[in-house]
Amino acid sequence: MKEFLRALAFGVRVSELSSDFKQVVRELLKCEIIKEYKDKLYLNNGFVFGKIDISSKGTGFLRPFDESFSRDLLIEARDLRGANYGDIVACKLLPIKKRRPCAKVALVLWRANATSIVITKRYGEAVLGMNVKTGLSIALKASQKSLKALPLGSVLKIDNENNAIIEVLGHIDDDKVDEKISLALFNKNDEFSVACINEAVANGDFVDASMYPNRVDLRDKAFCTIDPIDAKDFDDAIYYDKAQNTLFVAIADVSEYVFAYSATDKEARNRGFSIYFPHKAVPMLPRNLSENICSLKPNEDRLAFCFKISFDDTGEVRSEELLEAIINSKRRFNYDEVDILLQKKPNLGNLSWLYELFALMQKERKRRLKNAFEFRTEELRMRLDDENKLIATRYESDTPAHNLIEDCMLLANKAAARLIDDTGVFRNHLPADSKKIDKLLSELSTLGIDAKFKPNLAELIRDIQVLADELKMRAEVDKLIIKAQKKAEYASENAGHFGLGFERYTHFTSPIRRYSDLILHRLLKAKLKNDEKAYNYLLLNIQSTCESLSTLEREADKVAFDFMDRKFARWAKTQIGKKFKAYIIENSGIVIAKLDDEIKGAEVILSENSLNLLQKIELIITDADIVAAKIFGKFHKSLESEA
Repeated sequence: MKEFLRALAFGVRVSELSSDFKQVVRELLKCEIIKEYKDKLYLNNGFVFGKIDISSKGTGFLRPFDESFSRDLLIEARDLRGANYGDIVACKLLPIKKRRPCAKVALVLWRANATSIVITKRYGEAVLGMNVKTGLSIALKASQKSLKALPLGSVLKIDNENNAIIEVLGHIDDDKVDEKISLALFNKNDEFSVACINEAVANGDFVDASMYPNRVDLRDKAFCTIDPIDAKDFDDAIYYDKAQNTLFVAIADVSEYVFAYSATDKEARNRGFSIYFPHKAVPMLPRNLSENICSLKPNEDRLAFCFKISFDDTGEVRSEELLEAIINSKRRFNYDEVDILLQKKPNLGNLSWLYELFALMQKERKRRLKNAFEFRTEELRMRLDDENKLIATRYESDTPAHNLIEDCMLLANKAAARLIDDTGVFRNHLPADSKKIDKLLSELSTLGIDAKFKPNLAELIRDIQVLADELKMRAEVDKLIIKAQKKAEYASENAGHFGLGFERYTHFTSPIRRYSDLILHRLLKAKLKNDEKAYNYLLLNIQSTCESLSTLEREADKVAFDFMDRKFARWAKTQIGKKFKAYIIENSGIVIAKLDDEIKGAEVILSENSLNLLQKIELIITDADIVAAKIFGKFHKSLESEA
């Protein structure tokens, strides 16, 4: 949408108009926001496209797509015309007031959310809804009598078109409502339609191998899965043939069960990704598929799309072959278990190949990291009790078992990328721009890391990491480097993956959890069958699909982070006045500290503004807003001298 609206400034040929934008064009023409001239569509003077932001006071701001605008445009509340936070709109420019460019909404082109979440509050004699995202008060389309029958603090989902109540989600004082709020804020849903469930159930519970005579039968090979201890869907399995020096990476063959444009496929496309909460997963596919017939469960025949990757004597990849196969995983491992096995090396019988594969992958990793980066990142894990109350947090670091699986999956993803034509589904990661690098170097200088700028960004990052190692600040500095980089995104054309050091890269290994991988499987199957017609058909509107996937990926992450923030805020509400160890993670404009105590990872907004980045401190929690999922505190003392 954004690229199309930008293109209207220069003219878009009517003959090249995709079906996705025809309705939008009709509305723009009707409102005289665009005009047609010599088979081209142009934006009329005095109009601008952009995305809406709304302040806590109800004032709107337009972030124009046209980069010639140096600042946001002010939109008075009366001129929003029903536009909400995140909506893409067409605005009419107004005369400048108080030296601030102003505009008013002419047309809402795309709504970021069809619904909003509000909490009922009393304002004088009236009960209104307070928007959870913006904090704005909204008059709801319901009688005051019915609203007053609800307990104050009721959590409601409302229609953004008319503010009508769609659903009562629960009460803000109930710990179990957090999950519903986090999902609803981003239009996510844990339930599947009857049509989806019926399609999933129709695939049965087992694979009859006799129905697939054309598949390569790999059931005699000792495949295994290695996943987190609480995983319920297993979409990758590995096997290493020592005699042939060959790795098999088998991936759940979801495309055999989920057909393009079926009810399940449409739902998976809308979801894009599975969402992971500390206590449960909200899957992209119905559980009959994700946790049953598609899942590579131990001692069950399963259909797989499998890369056979052979190595030469030096450990270099010699050949790659993609197979439609059938496998039978012999064992389900978890990461902790494999870490112990790799250390003690007991006899695993037909699975003892694990040790040789680990040695091979260590060589592969060392070779790969000559052109890539190794970041010492930690993933926050949260533990809840049966009532969904926070009881503990911990950081999970990459271990040898994680690295083993990661390197196997990277090989498969890279092999898949080599099979795609110039247009397909790629996973791109572009280098950081100069502004972010300048800011990074400035931040590092305050930490005593004086890295000299180099045009070669890869060399610069390695120099920074060497200096960080010397100061024993590697993990903290790696977080700053990651923050300075651009986010990886999906695209229809290859642009390489900077962080991994790959010229071509894609996602092949998680079709149960990522729709991008499911599309790629379909493309590769068409490729294997030399079916050019099917391949081109799958590529229709692929660029807009990739843009949508990148957006959905960010939303899935935001849902998970929002849920954890809510849990942290509830916990903090019971800790007012107590002291905690923390360190500063943000000190530009607003100061934010991250707890590093018995409870780790919670972000606290501090009232002070003169603290240094990464400074270790002790803070006092002063307040917590459960609705906004924010924690507030004040600086108590520095812990630097105690280190």
